[in-house]
Amino acid sequence: KAVVSTQSTGGYCVEGTLAKMIMSEPEEIVSITGQRLPLKCSVSYISFSAHTDYEQTREFIHLLKPAHIILVHGEQSEMQRLRSSLKREYEDTANPAEIFAPANNEEIVLNFRGEKMAKIVGRLASKKPKVGDKISGVLVKRGFNYHIVSPDELEHYTDLKQGVILQKQSIPFMAPFSLLHHCLQQLAGTVEQSEQGGKSCLKVFDSVLVMQDHNKIMIEWEGSEMGDMYADAVLTLCLQIEANPQAIKQSSLRSITQDKDKTTFEDRVEKLLIELYGEENINYQPKLKYITVTLDGEKAVINLKSYQVQCSNESLHQMVSTAIKRLHNALTPVNVPIIPGYGT
Repeated sequence: KAVVSTQSTGGYCVEGTLAKMIMSEPEEIVSITGQRLPLKCSVSYISFSAHTDYEQTREFIHLLKPAHIILVHGEQSEMQRLRSSLKREYEDTANPAEIFAPANNEEIVLNFRGEKMAKIVGRLASKKPKVGDKISGVLVKRGFNYHIVSPDELEHYTDLKQGVILQKQSIPFMAPFSLLHHCLQQLAGTVEQSEQGGKSCLKVFDSVLVMQDHNKIMIEWEGSEMGDMYADAVLTLCLQIEANPQAIKQSSLRSITQDKDKTTFEDRVEKLLIELYGEENINYQPKLKYITVTLDGEKAVINLKSYQVQCSNESLHQMVSTAIKRLHNALTPVNVPIIPGYGT
């Protein structure tokens, strides 16, 4: 028995296959059953391969500039030769690519950089940021893309909706509401008075609503870092009044006088601010009648003539203004209205 047909091979033949063996035109071949058979046929090879050559492959990689290159679907020797050539080609570049030529079933590990690039969209993109600027927003991932969006524009760029958590706290309160009103003025400086559903309401720090309701009070605020902090301060004050209203009343009615010959009001302001924020954050200029408070890169300037505070940061402005007002009230006699039920 002999092979007598014509063998035509098209395209690439892998090493170790019968087609690759026949292309060398041996005298004998080994069949699939292990028999040795004489080769009696003509052999022709026609290339139908669509594979690129080295120059085309090198140009393709040069355009993409990948961080990782994995060579597959080829003879091991040829892949290693291509790997070595590519390594020599890119070894002098700033960030040479990692090149792999794994064998079948060989596991490889790719390490990717942790940095992510995000695109600013919406109102946040209205002004071009400078190096060092801080951008605050919501990071949104879509597929492999990242965007930074202002929270109030989420509905325009995503399917998300913004919500507000309204928090309420109810506590027993038997003391006069007028006493609470006065104490809140000492705490916050400004108190807005109103009525809702026939109930007296007080709003402090522009965020916390205190409502009178029979023998209890209701504290209501929007959940946030600042809102929670202000609500805790109001709640603590209410609990202190409820625990000992007579002592609070007497303390409020007492006119505090200080010996101004020993020190000036400006010195007291400086000492108070140093105690609150630390000496390294306070700059006192007695000739100019100014004190500057620096906290986390934000500055608050206090005019000691008018007691006005200038600061672009709303939170720092509120804290410094309240501290100055409370100190001024402590050093200046105050006229407090008579509180019903607690005498004169």
